[in-house]
Amino acid sequence: MNTRIPLYRAVFAEQEKVLLQSEDFKVSAWAYPSGVLAVSLENSRGRLVVLPYQGQMIWSAAFDGCDLTMTNLFEQPRPSPTIIDTYGCFMFHSGLLRNGCPAPDDTHALHGEMPCAPMDTAWLEFGEGFVRLGGTYHYAKGFGDRYRACPSVTLRADSGLFDIDMDVTNLAGKPMELMYMAHMNYAYVAGARFVEPLGMQRLRLRTSVPGHVKPTPDWRAYMAQLAEHPAQLASLDTPTLYDPEIVFFFDNVATDATGHAHFLLDHPEGAAFYTRYRPEQFEHAVRWILHTPDQQVAAFVLPSTCEPEGYLAEKAKGHVRVLAAGASAAFSVTTGYLNARERQRLLG
Repeated sequence: MNTRIPLYRAVFAEQEKVLLQSEDFKVSAWAYPSGVLAVSLENSRGRLVVLPYQGQMIWSAAFDGCDLTMTNLFEQPRPSPTIIDTYGCFMFHSGLLRNGCPAPDDTHALHGEMPCAPMDTAWLEFGEGFVRLGGTYHYAKGFGDRYRACPSVTLRADSGLFDIDMDVTNLAGKPMELMYMAHMNYAYVAGARFVEPLGMQRLRLRTSVPGHVKPTPDWRAYMAQLAEHPAQLASLDTPTLYDPEIVFFFDNVATDATGHAHFLLDHPEGAAFYTRYRPEQFEHAVRWILHTPDQQVAAFVLPSTCEPEGYLAEKAKGHVRVLAAGASAAFSVTTGYLNARERQRLLG
C-alpha cells in the first residue's frame, strides 16, 4: 500500500532536514540562501534535487558519481517567474499554454509559464521500491484559460533511471491550447555519441535563428554543412562549432513493440545517458547542443508536443494541440543514467 504525505513550507529551513529515511531511500528538505525551497530524493546510486514550489523543476541529478546536469552560470536556483533568470537546472516543464523561443511577434516568455510556476501543493509518496515527489498548480486568468497541472518525479531503488510525469486538465468551459516539452538539460560529455537504436524517418536542422542566438561566420558555414548532412554531427567532438547553439528536429521516430522510442548519449567509457518516451504522447522531439565557456549542454532528446520556435510559428505549422473543456492529457518520460553493464544489457 502506498503512503502519501503533504509537504508544508514550514518544514523548510537553511539547515537540511531528513523527512524520510529507509533502507532504500533518503528524502531531505532545505531552503537555499536564495530562498528557493528544495527536496532531495536519494537512493543507493545517487540523488535528484527537486524544487517543489518552483515549477517542480529538477535542479540537479547525479548518479554513480556522474553529474547529469548542464554546466551553467548558477550556483543555486533563484526565485524567478521565468526560466531565463535561473537557467541552470537539469529539467523543467516547458509550456503549457505557450512553449519555445518567442519570435519578435510572440508575446509569451521563453518556454512559457510553467517552468517556474508557483505550485499550490506539494507532496511525497512512497511504496514498495519507489519514492515520488509531486504537486499541483492551478492556473487561472480572468477571461482566459484555467487548468490544473500535476507534475511528478519518481525514483526507484538502486536505479539511475527515474520517471518524469505531467498530467494536465483543462478546467475551463472552452477548449485550451496546449504546448508541452519535457526539457531535460543533460551534461555535455566530450566524445559522447548520439544513438537512436530504432531510427527515425528524418533528422532536420533548425534553420531559423532565435533572437538570443548570435551567429558567427564559422557557425554559419558549419550550419550550411549540417543542413545538407545533419547526420554528420554524430558525436561531441568539435565543441568550438557548438557556439552558438545547434538544434535538430526528429521526424517520425520509430518505436518498439511497447510503443516506446529510445535515445542514448553513449559515453566513451561505456556508460550512457538514456531517455525513453511514447511518441503517441509527444509527437515531436528536439536535440539541443551548446558549448560555450559558461554553458555546456547536450540535450540529446527533448520530447515535445511541438517544435520550440514559438507560438505563432507552431500555430502556423499546425503543431499546437487543443484540449477540450474538461479533458486531460498525460505525459511520461523515463530518463537517467546507465552504467556500462546496464547500457549493454538494455539494447546491446
